[in-house]
Amino acid sequence: MTESIVSLQNPRIKSLVRLRRRRERDQTNRFLIEGYRELRRGIDRQVELEAVYFCEELFLGDNEPDLLNDAQRSGAEVVPVGRAAFEKVSYRDRPEGLLGVARQFKTDLTALGLPANPLLLVVESIEKPGNLGTMLRTADAAGVAVVMVTDPTTDPFNPNVVRASLGCLFTVPLAIASTSEAISWLRAMEVKTLATTPDTDKILWESDMTGAVALVVGSEQYGLSTDWLEGADERLRIPMQGEADSLNAAMAAGVALFEAVRQRSG
Repeated sequence: MTESIVSLQNPRIKSLVRLRRRRERDQTNRFLIEGYRELRRGIDRQVELEAVYFCEELFLGDNEPDLLNDAQRSGAEVVPVGRAAFEKVSYRDRPEGLLGVARQFKTDLTALGLPANPLLLVVESIEKPGNLGTMLRTADAAGVAVVMVTDPTTDPFNPNVVRASLGCLFTVPLAIASTSEAISWLRAMEVKTLATTPDTDKILWESDMTGAVALVVGSEQYGLSTDWLEGADERLRIPMQGEADSLNAAMAAGVALFEAVRQRSG
């Protein structure tokens, strides 16, 4: 184990802070994973960890040593860090004393395989990391085969996406593509696309979601693009009973996904 890092000016500390920025993540092909659950899921799914920085003073439980041992066995360097230095690199209000650096994994469509009658979630131009992370977590709970992020505004490797997903970024196959690429790929794979929009008469549960289906959810501000609305096999709406005319994007995805789960559960 290397010597503990205590200086806030240490080059490693500065490099960890820079990884909060998308430009740095894109240039280095690396990203941050903070927290016990997130790192545990990353290790279990064989995410390529390069290093795990830890501050024992900030640990919340008794399982952290086992996680560090598992990280080391996977090939990661394990580096102790002083409290002040760790709090500088942490992006949480209450750090848990665990922060990993990992290599970004492949997210291209060509690497994807699909089971029979898959359920997919497609999200277009989601702006808020918290929403995208929540969608990934919900997709995991719903048994989604693939989450496809099209025309991304938010980087799926943003630390706050990892955090909001509780590490489910690693448990559901992820693809990043343009809208046109996604539409072509779904057609080629014979997956029915169901676009969610308030501008239609057909209600969510009036569609058959028991086969190969992709539920498509648009951005928080603008909803789905014309390409998705015109290219989808069906347009569906969530009925609204009050004055609000739409739901939060992550909430809408959850409602749509669990309607599909209800139908597919028989």
